[in-house]
Amino acid sequence: MTARRRAQEFCDRFGLRLPILQAPMAGACPAALAAAVASAGGLGGFGALMSSPGQMRDWAAQFRAASNGGFQINLWIPDPAPRRDPAQEERVRGALEALAGLPVPEPGPGPFVQDFAAQCEALLEAGPAVASSIMGLFPPEIAARLRERGIAWFCNATTVEEARLAEAAGAAAVLAQGAEAGGHRGSFEDAAAERSQIGLFALLPQMADAVRIPVIATGGIMDGRGIAAALTLGASAVQMGTGFLRCPEAGIHPAWRDALPRTRPEDTVPTRGFSGRLGRGIRNQVTELFGEALAPAPYPVQRALMVKVRAAAEAAGELGRMQAWAGQGAALAAAEPAGALVRRLWAEAEALLP
Repeated sequence: MTARRRAQEFCDRFGLRLPILQAPMAGACPAALAAAVASAGGLGGFGALMSSPGQMRDWAAQFRAASNGGFQINLWIPDPAPRRDPAQEERVRGALEALAGLPVPEPGPGPFVQDFAAQCEALLEAGPAVASSIMGLFPPEIAARLRERGIAWFCNATTVEEARLAEAAGAAAVLAQGAEAGGHRGSFEDAAAERSQIGLFALLPQMADAVRIPVIATGGIMDGRGIAAALTLGASAVQMGTGFLRCPEAGIHPAWRDALPRTRPEDTVPTRGFSGRLGRGIRNQVTELFGEALAPAPYPVQRALMVKVRAAAEAAGELGRMQAWAGQGAALAAAEPAGALVRRLWAEAEALLP
C-alpha cells in the first residue's frame, strides 16, 4: 500500500481530513490549540493527567464551542504506589531549597494524582473521538466501555513488544514514540524507560511490520520532511507536540517559548528531575541537579516537591529552574497559528510523497 493511500484510509476511518495529530500535552494543550488543529482537519489533543473530572468536562465544552472537529483525551495509566524514602526526600528538599532560594514544604502522604477511575468516567462522559493512553494499557473493562461508546483507543508504545500488547488488548491504533520526543517517556514499565531509548526511524518500520493496526509516528517530527519520511516508513499518521509549542494558541510561558528556536538537539536531555518520571526537556539547572550525584524522589512525589520551585521560576521568568519540555527537533518549531501550520505542513509533505 502506498503512503498516500495508508494515510487516506486512516483519515477516512477516524474522521479526519489530514493525518496530523496534536500531542495531548498536559499543561500545554488549551482547548484553543486543539480546536485550531481540529478545524484545520487534524486531531486536537488534551492531556488530562492533572485535570479533575470537572476540568475535563469544561475543556471538552470549550473545545466543542470552538470546533466541530475531533479530539483525543489522554490519560496516564497509574503506577503502583511509590516506595518512599523519607531520608532521600529530605535530601531532595534541601537541594531544591538551595537551588530556588525558598522553602520547599514536605510533600505529605499524597496521593498527589487525580482519581483515575473518576477520570475514566469523565472521559466516557465527554465522548471524544479518541481516548489515548500512555504508560500502559487501559483496564479491560474501560477498553470494553470505550468500544461500546464508539470511542477509538490509541495506545502510546515505546517498543515493538508494547505495540503487540496494545494490539492484543484491543487498541485501534498505536503510537510509536521515538526517544527524540519531548515530554514524558511513555514506557509501560517505568524502570525500563532508560533502557528503551529507541529512535523513531529505527522503531517505526519494525513496529509497522509487527502489528496489523495503524501506527502513528511521534517524536522529532517538525516539518513536511519528517511527515513524509514517517509515512514512507510505514506510519498512517503523525503526532506532533513540540512542533505546536510556538503557536500562539499554545499559551506556554514566554521564556519557554522563546528558548525553543535556540535549542539544539544536544540541548535537550532525558531527566527525572521535573516529575520523577523520565522525560525529555531543555537542559537547565534542574536537569543538572538531578544527575548522578542526586537521584530525584519517585513519581509523583518529585512532582509535588517541584511545585513551589516551578511556580517561582515561572513568576520570575527564569528558564533555568522551569519545567521546559522539548523534543530534539525544538529549533524547527514554527511561530505560526496552529491551523495555518497544520495546512502548510501537510502541503509540504504531500509535495514530497510519490
